[in-house]
Amino acid sequence: MQHESLAARIGRVGVWHGGLGRVPAAVARRAAAEIEQLGYGALWFAETPVNESMSQAALLLAATERITVATGIANIWVRDASAAHAGARALAEAYDGRFLLGLGASHAPLVGARGHDYAKPLAAMRAYLDAMDEAPDDGPTAAAAPGRVLAALGPKMLELARDRTAGAHPYFVTPEHTARAREILGAGPLLAPEQAVLLESDPATARALARAHHTRFYLQLPNYTGNLRRLGFGDEDFADGGSDRLVDAIVAWGDVDAVRRRVQEHHDAGADHVALQPLAADGGLGIEQLRELAPVLLES
Repeated sequence: MQHESLAARIGRVGVWHGGLGRVPAAVARRAAAEIEQLGYGALWFAETPVNESMSQAALLLAATERITVATGIANIWVRDASAAHAGARALAEAYDGRFLLGLGASHAPLVGARGHDYAKPLAAMRAYLDAMDEAPDDGPTAAAAPGRVLAALGPKMLELARDRTAGAHPYFVTPEHTARAREILGAGPLLAPEQAVLLESDPATARALARAHHTRFYLQLPNYTGNLRRLGFGDEDFADGGSDRLVDAIVAWGDVDAVRRRVQEHHDAGADHVALQPLAADGGLGIEQLRELAPVLLES
């Protein structure tokens, strides 16, 4: 899939959701169908210890008709490269090219828990892509090969995404990171950052919810704090679930217009597509926020 056609297929705004693998399949299917009906261009989902990317993608693809379903990300330590290649091909062929494979090297604590050595994630990703390219292509084939993007934060992984895949899907980032990523990727490759959003206008309430449902967990992972250090954040910003400055940079909270402005900042910085992650105060799926945002963010 060419970069330009991939960007056109997924549109300028999509949804990233970490909760679809934690609810019953019937609930996930209804949510995916509604996200498609609202007009979002892509539905990204996480791979966690309680869900597996290829089976989850098949479930979401079967529940929808037009939207692109994307792994955000499929962990390279969960399945070997040949299995990833075969799974991506099968899904792309079965669902009219609507599957997008986002690959990531995950994080040292999570990889270590699986019994793997995380010492050289960049080399591991490069070898994984090599093995995918060498995997057999027997069997049914989609009209276009399934697109691949990398969960890239640092310069070296962004360069690998530029040189070996259709682009990058950075997570837990700011518009400043988007600008830096675009500079490294150049004009062609897809750049599709995730952006957490929360429709809550009271600053104290919004920041407390953002810490509880988002930043506190991710600030425990060195890849994210290392990336944030490159953007000028420090130890004082990482304590207690994140400083106000960090929370405000990572989570777009406020009214619909505040979210619209943040999405536009990413686009102005070079993003082709922004994947919204709704943070729900009740721990739910946050679909009501996506309903409220759709008329403004998808109007053009």
